This record gives sequence, structure tokens and C-alpha cells, in this order.
Amino acid sequence: MSKVKYYYDPESLSYRKIERRKRTTIKYAFMFLLGSALFGLLFVFIASQYVESPKERALKRELQNAQLQFQLLNKKMEEAETVLANVAERDNNIYRVYFETNPIPEEQRRAGFGGINRYKSLEGFDNSKLIIETSKRIDILQKQIVVQSKSLDEIAKLAEEKEKLLAAIPAIQPVRNDDLKRMASGYGMRSDPFTKVRKMHWGMDFTAPRGTPIYASGDGVVVRADSRATGYGRHIRIDHGYGYVSLYAHMYKYNVKKNQKVKRGDLIGFVGSSGRSQAPHLHYEIFKDKKRINPINFYYGSLTAEEFNKLLEHASLENQSLD
Repeated sequence: MSKVKYYYDPESLSYRKIERRKRTTIKYAFMFLLGSALFGLLFVFIASQYVESPKERALKRELQNAQLQFQLLNKKMEEAETVLANVAERDNNIYRVYFETNPIPEEQRRAGFGGINRYKSLEGFDNSKLIIETSKRIDILQKQIVVQSKSLDEIAKLAEEKEKLLAAIPAIQPVRNDDLKRMASGYGMRSDPFTKVRKMHWGMDFTAPRGTPIYASGDGVVVRADSRATGYGRHIRIDHGYGYVSLYAHMYKYNVKKNQKVKRGDLIGFVGSSGRSQAPHLHYEIFKDKKRINPINFYYGSLTAEEFNKLLEHASLENQSLD
């Protein structure tokens, strides 16, 4: 039971019982409830600031994991950028130099993305800066990869063309050294065997027995195999492409026909003495862009250094040609 309280009444000089009014009781009860509610709210606020809920802890762990993944991604991109920079350097300074083509400008390789803000949707978050910078690096890296990929496609095409060019250039001696008697006359001013007058000799004469095999000096297509050219007798012309044409004159007989494709080293005919010729031999010429050039510069595919030096020595002698 609740205790009964009294107060002293000076007027009646006696103690009187304290009577609590109902209104006062309600007031005290309201104040108690209000105080309790305020205390509870304060407790919840403090707890929310300093005490993590299980859900908050889970979200925090996910955020930390996401940050770690972004850091790892940036590290991998650094490695990829280093590798790509190395490939770009070799592309510009080795591959493109070898194939004689212009390097790709650095500003084209590293160009960013102008115009509108591509990353506006990523703004306003706690880690927006990290996310935006990573996204930019990924986009730029992807663009650089596309540029480099196109460049390598171009290099591959140039390599294929270079391979075709190297196979097409007349690069071997049309008559084997084992079959030769001697190299009778070279390119330059020589004495005509019939008139004894010095005139320009536009090719090289290789003396060999009649019937000695003659080989194509490069890949190409036979464009002529006839005896209709003055002085050449039975002769063959091979168009190698890239402006190169080789001519084989004074033949005994053909082993190919017009429009036939040939490879370097294919047997195309046999040494003879047809046309304006003093003895069995092969008269060999090379044209570049319809102009005759010295064949001596085109034997790198079949002669050793010693053999080439000997050939060069004989070719430089101003002797008498055989045609």
C-alpha cells in the first residue's frame, strides 16, 4: 500500500492528511511518459550513431569489398597500360619503321572523350571519384586497344604485302653456277660482237651449253614467250608485279607459256643461241617501272658473298658482249 502523507496546518495547529488531486496525478503521469519517450528517442539516436546493426555491418563489408575490388582493378589496368605502351612503342619504332609507314601519333593513341559528361550518373556517391576515375581509365584503355588492334591489322597486311614483294623481286641468278662456263658480259658499255662498236649492253650474258636449264628469278606471271622482239630471238618476259619485269633471251626452247604463273626457281626454258647471238648464252635483263636496271643488284637470294664478289668483278670488265 502507498504511504499516507501529512502536512502541518499552522492555522489549526494540527497535522492534516495530504489529498492528491486527480489532475495532478494525470500531470505527473504525462510528464513521466513524456520523459520516458524522450529518453528512449535519445537512446535510439545514440545507438544509431555508435552501434551498428547487422544489416549495416553487412553493407559496410560489401562497400569495403567493392573498394578493394576497385583498387585491384586499377592495379590490373596499370599493368595492362604498361604492356600496351610497350606494344605501341614497338609498333611505332620497329614494325612501322620496317614496313616504311608513318607511326601513329601519341595524341591519337591517348585521346580521351570530349563533349558531354559521360559519367554524370556516377556522381553524388561516397566513392564517386574512385568510380569515375576507374571508368575513365577503362574507357581510354579500351579505345587504345582498338587503335592498337587496327594498327596490328595494318601491320599484318603490310607484312603480307612485304612477303609477296620479297618473293616477287627477281632475286636469284637465272642460271646455276654449276651450269655456267663463265659470265661473259655485264651491264654497261660493251663492244658489239658484230659491229665492234661500243654501245650500251642492257643486261648480263651467262655462257652455258645449249639446253642448260633457265630458272625464274622471282614469282610472277609470264607475259611473253615468243620470238617477235628484234634481236632477242626466243625469249620470255615475267611480270613480277610492283613494277618489276625480268627478261630471258636467246633461248633454245620454252618450258612455260604466256599467262602462266611461276614461282622463283621454276624451270622456264633452256639456253640457246636464237636471235642476234654469237654463241649459246642467256641474255638476262631486269626492268623496274619500265626502265632497265643493272641485274647485278638482284642476286642476294642465290649467291654467297664470295660468289657475288667474283660475279661483280667479271661484270665490271668492259669486254665484248655476245649479242
